Amino acid sequence: MGVRTPLAWDSNLSHIVSAIRAARSSSVSLLCLPELCITGYGCEDAFHAPGTWDTAWHCLRQIVPETGGMIVSLGLPVFHNHGVYNAACLLVDGHIVGFKA
Repeated sequence: MGVRTPLAWDSNLSHIVSAIRAARSSSVSLLCLPELCITGYGCEDAFHAPGTWDTAWHCLRQIVPETGGMIVSLGLPVFHNHGVYNAACLLVDGHIVGFKA
């Protein structure tokens, strides 16, 4: 999938979309991408910053339509009930169907 650099939003997003498209062209129906692939693993203190969660969510919204006809799991930080969680998001056929922390 290429190198995931912490907080390199544009390149991480590009790598994720490229991986999804490559998987689709190989008739992959279930694709599991790495932990924290949107933010890049190792974002350290930025993991707890509201701007990081917001930007990760914005990137996720751009990825969702790319998953038509596939099931994709990918990682991002999620803020829920006053806590930040390292979560996996399950995308199915262009829809967010759930998160697992």
